[in-house]
Amino acid sequence: MSESPANVRLRKRGRWLLPLGALAALGGIGAWWWPAPAVEEPAAATWVDESTCRSCHAAQHEAWQGSHHHLAMQRATGEAVLGDFADRALRTDVEAIRFLRGADSYRIESPGPDGDPLDRPVAFTLGVEPLQQYLLAMDDGRLQVHGAAWDVPGARWFHLYDGQGVDHRHRLHWTKAQQNADFMCIECHTTGFRRGYDAAADRHESRWHALGVGCQSCHGPASAHLRWAREGGGTAKGFAQPPGQVEVCARCHSRRTPLGNGWEHGADLLDDFLPMLLTADLYEVDGKILDEVFEYGSFAQSRMHEAGVVCTDCHDPHRAALQAPGNGVCVRCHNPSARANRAGIDGSRLQPKRYDDPSHHRHAAGTPGSACVDCHMPGRLYMGNDLRRDHAFTSPHPRQATELGHSDACLGCHEGKREEVLEAFDRWYPDAAPRDGGFARALHAARNGKPGAAEGLLRQLARDDLPAIRRATLIGELAAWPSAAAQRAVVEALGHPSPLVRRSAIEAAAALLPAPAQLQLFPPLQDDPVRAVRLAAAWQLAQLPEAVAARTTEYEAVQETMLDRAESHFNLAGIYAATGRGDRVEPALRRALQLDPAYFPALVLLSQWREQAAGDVEGARRLLEEALALHPDEGSLWHALGLMQVRRGEKTRALESLRRAHEAAPADAAYGYVYAVALHDAGEREAALRLLRDLLLRHPADRTVRQALLGLLRGTGAHGEAEALLDELALQNPGDPLLRGRNPTHSTQR
Repeated sequence: MSESPANVRLRKRGRWLLPLGALAALGGIGAWWWPAPAVEEPAAATWVDESTCRSCHAAQHEAWQGSHHHLAMQRATGEAVLGDFADRALRTDVEAIRFLRGADSYRIESPGPDGDPLDRPVAFTLGVEPLQQYLLAMDDGRLQVHGAAWDVPGARWFHLYDGQGVDHRHRLHWTKAQQNADFMCIECHTTGFRRGYDAAADRHESRWHALGVGCQSCHGPASAHLRWAREGGGTAKGFAQPPGQVEVCARCHSRRTPLGNGWEHGADLLDDFLPMLLTADLYEVDGKILDEVFEYGSFAQSRMHEAGVVCTDCHDPHRAALQAPGNGVCVRCHNPSARANRAGIDGSRLQPKRYDDPSHHRHAAGTPGSACVDCHMPGRLYMGNDLRRDHAFTSPHPRQATELGHSDACLGCHEGKREEVLEAFDRWYPDAAPRDGGFARALHAARNGKPGAAEGLLRQLARDDLPAIRRATLIGELAAWPSAAAQRAVVEALGHPSPLVRRSAIEAAAALLPAPAQLQLFPPLQDDPVRAVRLAAAWQLAQLPEAVAARTTEYEAVQETMLDRAESHFNLAGIYAATGRGDRVEPALRRALQLDPAYFPALVLLSQWREQAAGDVEGARRLLEEALALHPDEGSLWHALGLMQVRRGEKTRALESLRRAHEAAPADAAYGYVYAVALHDAGEREAALRLLRDLLLRHPADRTVRQALLGLLRGTGAHGEAEALLDELALQNPGDPLLRGRNPTHSTQR
């Protein structure tokens, strides 16, 4: 059975080996405290009452009133609550929900953590348009965001996960950790937020300075600014100087993993968060948004970003609205004068044209296709009804889209008319070429095992105009294509100016370089000025047998700021195991499972630990079998059980378990590979060959599968097919170590 859409969505929301990235959205402000005023303040400045700003900045304060920033999180009062709570009902595929109104309260009744009806009060609202969600107060201090939302323009209730089987046993249920607003939401909907969790009491006590995104959310605590206004002196008008405006916005407008408890104004973005790279589950191959990733990742790839455009060039940060309506915001720079709208923007690539004219966009004024965003910022719907536009500012190219399989504005608008679109595009823009310097083609080739895959990555990495987030992504892809040239590229990237690139290079180097080289290169990176890089270096060093070189104190301290998360306990267990603190491994894993019984990586690792470190084979087996009784379609559990059965010599049972793992998650090449090896060992050689051939067709860039198929083919005397596989590999990656010593006469170059 294949994975459900809900499981796929959950897997995409974060990586198992890192704390899950907090999902960010627009925030707002209010004057309520929950449960008390924040007291944890930067040494250089303290929080002040937000109304203080109005006396000097009246226009900005007035513009901010009523904005999405202002209203993003409010107390659940009659003025703030937009949904209909007059005893309304909503039915999903698996649950019944009621929305109730009391004399001075709003309540939602729906299945609780055990499946029985639970009636909880609404404490706060999240958002005002196009949807509004509701935070429910729990007895242990948590605020949980319910999956039901109010469609503001449509005036109706809907559920974010309807049709996906999200009941009380599912990790996306409103009662579970993935819907804990203290971790997932509130940071970007309040000012001065600090997540509070008492691990001993298992109680949440999060605090914030004020509701919503106010002045100090972006500018930082203002006490030193007020002192500057009175007395003068100092730099940056008394504010901590952030690294750049885009990075300030990115703290919320990005898909990212937290690296601690909130952010510090003036710090590098990667001191507080790790932005996600352009992975295949999050972005299209040309860099456009795919999953819910917000604006930063796409904008960081754009020519606009490279030219020095910042968020406020297009958006009024106080009104949280565009600086001009319609195409007006674009033509301030893209116009017949070809002059940038302000100093500081590099306008050397601007061309003098009438962009807001049918001569350019080929559509009648006022019709779909005549707006700049229609072609250059295509959008996707998230959370049911929230249209978000891509901020990479790409240009349509339907021919490349057809070839590489990514979306395209022209093809998306004129659905079902591919040939007409291609003919018109070629006629209107005969010399049009993709404007990404070959990035999409190189990435597509690498992920799909096309000829020239490795060379394409290396050629892109040799560019000096490649955006850092694209470079970091390509470095990550290079780990699958080992060669001496790949090793050199990764070593060079360890010294790149961008911390995002340095961090990606550490992970790639761990895959491509031998342990002695890692022991030489990684220790200095533990002193990197940026936290994300230091943490990555410490983690990778800890995985080496000579882990004495790893300094894990900071890594552990980061995890300990998130002890309400199963992921953090899992990460700590991994560090404890790697650094000889075996007595702390099992308690950490068991605590992870107390917090989230369906956190499968912790369950699998605990089972392995019980079997191999404690010698409790039956206890380890019982852990997996009990979990499978509740989650019979979870591939990782079947895979772990099958490997245990292999180690215990239970070959028949192991084969069945590994088959179940492969069928539960057919897209996971690793499960298929292990199942194929088990088939071969059981004497089912032809079945193993068929499976490996099929896996390689679906995963042509998977080197492990290719190597296993080579071995089986040679063992059966199928040398011609084996040589054909090597010919294909030589086209993909001529420097691959598997090709060393190969007779040149067998090469496709002959």
